[in-house]
Amino acid sequence: MLPTIVPALLVGVVASLVLVGVGTAAGELQDVLWQDVPDALGIGGYSVPWMFVMLVATGIAVGLVVWKVPGHAGPDPATTGLDAPVLPPAVLPGLLLATALMLAGGPSLGPENPIIAVNVSLAVRVGLRAFPRTRERAWVALAEAGTIGALFGTPVAAALVISEALAGQRVKGRLWDSLFAPLAAAGAGALTVSLVSEPSFDLHLPPFGRPGWSDLLASLVVASAGALLGLCAVYAFPFVHGAFARLRHPMLMLPAGGVVLGALAALGGHLTLFKGLDEIAVLARDPDGWSAGEFATMTVVKLAALLVAASCGFRGGRIFPAVFVGTALGLCAHALVPGVHPAIGVSAGVLGVLLAITRQGWVSLFVAAVLVASPSVLTLLCIASLPAWLLVTGRPHMQLRADGTAVR
Repeated sequence: MLPTIVPALLVGVVASLVLVGVGTAAGELQDVLWQDVPDALGIGGYSVPWMFVMLVATGIAVGLVVWKVPGHAGPDPATTGLDAPVLPPAVLPGLLLATALMLAGGPSLGPENPIIAVNVSLAVRVGLRAFPRTRERAWVALAEAGTIGALFGTPVAAALVISEALAGQRVKGRLWDSLFAPLAAAGAGALTVSLVSEPSFDLHLPPFGRPGWSDLLASLVVASAGALLGLCAVYAFPFVHGAFARLRHPMLMLPAGGVVLGALAALGGHLTLFKGLDEIAVLARDPDGWSAGEFATMTVVKLAALLVAASCGFRGGRIFPAVFVGTALGLCAHALVPGVHPAIGVSAGVLGVLLAITRQGWVSLFVAAVLVASPSVLTLLCIASLPAWLLVTGRPHMQLRADGTAVR
């Protein structure tokens, strides 16, 4: 295992720098598009007309990349997940460009799937050239772990994802041997991002004390409701994707998706734009600042925006917008029943929605727990995950095969 340390650390650092580079470029472009340009024009950056114009323009820009740039920005994103394919080098520039444009333009997707695909492809190509006797799967695991560690700012998330993937394999008591190099890559990725951008997922919700029976009941109900809500999007996914696929051309599919997303933004407001992490921090700063109806509207609109963006061809992942959906759902529960503590509502809502959308049990528990940073909430989440998992297990995934049918 010792010879794997240096390659693992290098892969983790490079994977995190790719993520930070794309995120930084997208952030700078977002500031120009949503602040500088509307200010220069004397209009509101988040006015309904500007949101509509920007989302349609983003659809056109990404459509041009998918149509004209070599490699067409990779495969249909509806067919990909965290377990990324190894792509030819010619595909990667277009995929990075399409991802940056999407992140800056406002569609409700995160960077995780395309950035993992880019890092996996780079690691496999360079790694096999430098060490031709190594296995491709080893470089894939390093790149995935490094990127996931960077995405969440901790190697724990990567360890959980990889251990879940290894659960179906015969590791014969050697789980930690298998995790050794990926954990090193994830640690390097997380540390690099922490030094560069200091990420934090803690929403700083009102502190939660000792759990009671009412808290257990609330977590069970909200997590199950989140799972059922997420399944609505999962079951609708093949049909919405099929509707956009009938347009047959990216310069029709993506602008049409931008039109629908613009209409949804007009309904849900600017907080339902983008990947959602900055926006959930806004919600968490004032859990009582919106009515139950407003939280419900944001929940449904964001879920619909995630569904449309993932169906029409925008390159991006589904985890971060799903976190917004769960957060808004949990705060809606708190607004309806003030006895539901915001920390319980948010964490349980995120848990249920992520279980349905990702079908990644450990990642769902991890993300839900780090949002509130409370050990007592984690106990409730472990119990609440049981009925939620019974609702989602065996159901279709929010990922399609090449023929348009849902993965199971």
